[in-house]
Amino acid sequence: MAGKQLPSLARARPASPRGLLAGASLLLLVLAASYFLLLSPSSPGPASPSSGTGSAADTAFLASLDRFLDSRRPSSVSSAAAPGDLNAAIRAEEEARLYGDPRGAWPAAPAPLRVYVYEMPSKFTYDLLRLFRDSYRETTNLTSNGSPVHRLVEQHSIDYWLWADLIAPESQRLLKNVIRVRQQEEADIFYVPFFTTISYFLLEKQECKALYREALKWITDQPAWQRSEGRDHVIPVHHPWSFKSVRKFVKKAIWLLPDMDSTGNWYKPGQVYLEKDVILPYVPNVDLCDSKCVSETQSRRSTLLFFRGRLRRNAGGKIRSKLVTELKDAEGIVIEEGTAGAEGKAAAQNGMRKSLFCLNPAGDTPSSARLFDTIVSGCIPVVISDELELPFEGILDYRKIALFVSSSDAVQPGWLVKYLRSIDAKRIREMQTNLLKYSRHFLYSSPARPLGPEDLTWRMIAGKLVNIKLHIRRSQRVVRESRNVCTCECRMGNNTRMF
Repeated sequence: MAGKQLPSLARARPASPRGLLAGASLLLLVLAASYFLLLSPSSPGPASPSSGTGSAADTAFLASLDRFLDSRRPSSVSSAAAPGDLNAAIRAEEEARLYGDPRGAWPAAPAPLRVYVYEMPSKFTYDLLRLFRDSYRETTNLTSNGSPVHRLVEQHSIDYWLWADLIAPESQRLLKNVIRVRQQEEADIFYVPFFTTISYFLLEKQECKALYREALKWITDQPAWQRSEGRDHVIPVHHPWSFKSVRKFVKKAIWLLPDMDSTGNWYKPGQVYLEKDVILPYVPNVDLCDSKCVSETQSRRSTLLFFRGRLRRNAGGKIRSKLVTELKDAEGIVIEEGTAGAEGKAAAQNGMRKSLFCLNPAGDTPSSARLFDTIVSGCIPVVISDELELPFEGILDYRKIALFVSSSDAVQPGWLVKYLRSIDAKRIREMQTNLLKYSRHFLYSSPARPLGPEDLTWRMIAGKLVNIKLHIRRSQRVVRESRNVCTCECRMGNNTRMF
C-alpha cells in the first residue's frame, strides 16, 4: 500500500530484559494517566448529575477554548469607523432615547428615584404659601434694582412646583421616574420643603433670620441628616440671597440653584459645585409662543437683535453698559431700558416675538431669567455670560438653540452685528424649530409633565446617587483627622475636576 511509511518495530534492535521491564512500566504509567484524565474535571465527558455546576467543559479552559475556536470564524466585516462628526452622532442617539422613551433616558436608573418628603411644621411651608397668596395683589414694593418682589418670588418658585408634585396623590401624578416613599429607610433622597425665597422677601429681616435658624435646627436634628451630614438631602435655595445666613451649615446638601456664580458675591468658595448641586431654570415671565404662535410670527421677525431690561447691573452684569455703547446705533438692533411688571412683560414679549435673536448678557449673577423668556418666545438667545452654568446640561445640548459669545468678542466694534448677519437662513430655521421642541423643558406645571423641568431635576439628581452613597459610606468609616485628603467638597470656585 502506497503511502507514508512509519518506523518498523520489527527492524528495531532486540530489547534487553531490563529494557522490556522499563517499557512495561512506561506503558502502565501511560494507561494510568489516561484513566485519571478521563475522570479529571478537565475531561469533556459529562459531569456528575449531583455536582450542580454543569458540564466540566464549561469551566475547563482548554475545552472551552477549543469550542470557542471551533465555533468562531474570522469576521469579514471590519470595525465600524467613527462618523465624521462623532459628537453630533452621539447627541442624535441621546436625543432619540430622550424623546423616544422618557422612562429610559437620563440617567438610566434601575428603578424610580425614591424621595422622602419631610413634613415640616407649617410655619416653614403652608403658612409661607398663604402669606404669598394673601399679600400678592396688595404688595407693590420693589427690590433695590426695581423688580417687583412678588414677581421675583414667582421666578424662583421652583420649591413650590417640586413639592406640590411630590405630595400629590400618586393617581394624579404623571411622573413615573420619581416616587414618594413614606418610610425613611426606603428613601434614596430626602426633600426639605422649606420656602426660603418667600421668607426672604416677605418677612422682616430679623424675623426671616430667626426663621432660618429655626429651620436649620429642625433640619439638622433629623436622624437622616445626621447619618449623612445632609449629603442625600435636597434644599431649594433658588434665589441667590435665600437661606444665605445659614448656608455654611448645610453646604454638603444638594442645593437647587439658578446658577453657580464663582465671583464670591453670592456663594462662598466650596459651597456650590456641579458634582453636588443642580441648576434649575427660572420660571418664565412671558407666555409660551406655541407652534401656532411661531407660525404666525415667523414672517414678522424683522428685528435682528432685541434686548429690554436693566441697562446697568453690578458684578458680571457690567458688560451690559459696554454692549449698549457698542450696539445702540446699529441698524436692526433694539435696546430698551425696562423693568418687570405687567407693562414690562407685554413690551418684552412683543419685542421678543418680533426678533430673530435676543441678547442675553449676564445680570448681577451669571444667569438671568431673560434667557428662559427668550427660549419660550421662539427668539434665538445670544448668550454673553462667560461664567454661566445652564440647567440640565447633562441632558440638553444648548448649542442647538442658542449662540454663545465671549464678552471680549461681543464688545469689539462691529463684531457682534457682523457675526449675527453671517448666520445663514437654514441654521436659523433649525434653531427656531429646536426652540419650540426645547420649550417644554422650561415650563413648570401641575401636575408635572414628563420631560418638564421637574422631571429633569430628578433625573439629574438620580445621576448623582452613586457618588452620594460613596461619600456617605466613606465618611462613616474614615477615621476623623487621620489624613488630609482633598475631595470635591473642598475645591475652590467652580472647578469641575475630580480629585
